[in-house]
Amino acid sequence: MLCNMRLSGNLPALTPAAWVTLLWLSFWSCVTDASRIYPRVDIRPILTSQNWSSKTIISYPGSSQFFNATERWTTFSAPTYSAAISPGTEDDLVKVVKLATSRKIPFLATGGRHGYSTTFGELHDGLAIDLSHFDSIKLDKSAETITVGPGVTVGQIFDPLYNAGFDLQTGSAPCPSLIGVSLGGGIGQYQGVYGLIADALVSARMVTASGDIIDVSANSHPDLFWAIRGAGTNFGIVTSATYKVHPLTDSGDVFVAEFLISAQQISKYFETMESMNPLPAKLSSMMLIDFNSTTNKTQGQVHWAYKGHEDEGRKALAPIFNLNLEPTQIKVFKWNKLIGGLFGGVNDLACQGNVTRNLYNWNMKNYSTSTYYASFGKMDKFFAKYPGARGSILQFEFFPNEAMAAVPASETAFPWRDTTTYINFNMLWDDGDSVTENAAIALGLELRSEFVAVSGYPELTVFVNYAHGDEKVEQIYGKDKLPRLASLKKTWDPNQVFSYNHGLPTQYP
Repeated sequence: MLCNMRLSGNLPALTPAAWVTLLWLSFWSCVTDASRIYPRVDIRPILTSQNWSSKTIISYPGSSQFFNATERWTTFSAPTYSAAISPGTEDDLVKVVKLATSRKIPFLATGGRHGYSTTFGELHDGLAIDLSHFDSIKLDKSAETITVGPGVTVGQIFDPLYNAGFDLQTGSAPCPSLIGVSLGGGIGQYQGVYGLIADALVSARMVTASGDIIDVSANSHPDLFWAIRGAGTNFGIVTSATYKVHPLTDSGDVFVAEFLISAQQISKYFETMESMNPLPAKLSSMMLIDFNSTTNKTQGQVHWAYKGHEDEGRKALAPIFNLNLEPTQIKVFKWNKLIGGLFGGVNDLACQGNVTRNLYNWNMKNYSTSTYYASFGKMDKFFAKYPGARGSILQFEFFPNEAMAAVPASETAFPWRDTTTYINFNMLWDDGDSVTENAAIALGLELRSEFVAVSGYPELTVFVNYAHGDEKVEQIYGKDKLPRLASLKKTWDPNQVFSYNHGLPTQYP
């Protein structure tokens, strides 16, 4: 929370707009934090007084089991816990939800724990509900569906699906929970062909705030089914979810081309990309602006993926090949190996947990060569002035949206189906380096402000899984969706116990 951040020391210059945003965020974060203080409850005797199944594990700070049940992808603005429970059965999960709500114990139920919103930091001395035991994977080849638990990560479904002759749209990292990703909508490289991960959701089994177990689908609680596809963490704990999968096409081939881009080439590269927009449905790209410690220079790394055969991919990528960039890998991946091979295996490092990371993100539906080019220069100056931030990355996800945009906006709670680019500023610094931390925050706010001005949206927009925590609720969920979402929140979670991940109001406006 910004009300706890160190704002003293040698702060870099901020634009007036960035200062207004920073001060507003500081005030609102403090107000929000104060409004969610619960009376302190001694959790230990409450947990130990119950009869749990043999598979259920209760742990406390200082133990390895507690660390395993609470370790997060980022330690920035993390929740704090007095105890953790890893339910071994659905009945035990129901029991602990009823205990926590009846005793007013704040809790957070998590699968992969890759959420990075500052709103998680509003949970103090609460109860961690670890869902790692819910790790089943069931593939129904005849129905062309896969059913998974919240403890199943994205990467764990690749081989079972591929070996059975199927694929499924996913995000670009293997380590988050598949269910956790899809509850926010679930963007990814295949959204131009298949749409969002949430568009593949057939049904979900949930534990509600009242401790009831319900099945949610188009035919059972359809309003709630609408809501969990885009605002899903607000209404309960999903214990399993079923997705429609797709028969493999082109033998599961994905043609990949990756390149390094120097400072001298970057302007021409962005101009070429603009000429290729909008991207065809089968072609996606990701780009990193980062610091190369070997050359001691700022660089661009770019990944292109074409869902199909190599000859078709080369034709689609002809403008990029004509730039004569330095290639780092050009090869055909099978679908199940695509994410693991991204940028030569960068996800091994990107998925590392227990690291201090702060992130700002925003959506784009327009393309602005000049703004992209200017961001490279800003990152170059940032790396030169603050060596402690050289692990930071400015990431661009250029994902086609044909199939995503073809789904009627009214069908799900996901509000941003016209987005074509997702920009992510991933800030890293050494613990205790407040000067670099403050400079990174200032640059993040500056970049966000400048990109939003040319985004094609009237104000900042961001999809919920990427939201930082300082955005207005309309900027995350969309003004048109909020009246219905608020009404459903009041019905299913009137006491807002599921509200540490960008909680919804129970009334809007």
